[in-house]
Amino acid sequence: MTAFDFQLVSIDGQPFDLASLRGRALLVVNTASACGFTPQLKGLEQLWKDYAVQGLVVLGFPSNEFGGQDPGSNEEIAAFCQKNYGVTFPMMAKVHVNGAAADPLWQWLKGEKPGLLGTEAIKWNFTKFLVGRDGLPVKRYAPNDAPEKLRQDIEAALKI
Repeated sequence: MTAFDFQLVSIDGQPFDLASLRGRALLVVNTASACGFTPQLKGLEQLWKDYAVQGLVVLGFPSNEFGGQDPGSNEEIAAFCQKNYGVTFPMMAKVHVNGAAADPLWQWLKGEKPGLLGTEAIKWNFTKFLVGRDGLPVKRYAPNDAPEKLRQDIEAALKI
């Protein structure tokens, strides 16, 4: 199994087949609109702009699981991200990242790249997973890992 085996739903309600991104590296992030880490959206957008041509796709997954920090509708979240942070990278529909209702992609990523001390649970907004061009997870990052600090790993995953 690879990341490219998963079917998603975009923030505008359309099917989004990760197979369409086969051969690209992915940066998968659970986002929130009212979190202390929300300004990371600007850094994620910059990574998208800087590395999209080389094959990176940033994928944002809004989640309201942590402190109720993304209570809006998909439409409200999309408008907020675009207006306040200029987000143009693909955003998916709001998901759960933990528990029985967790999105299958997130279940798989957590199992493949557990966090500190082997825990799989996502602890907070803006947890990030870098997935290589082969569709396999390369690394998991904590919420406080700023997007700009991921550049070396992204470049290695893209082999640039």
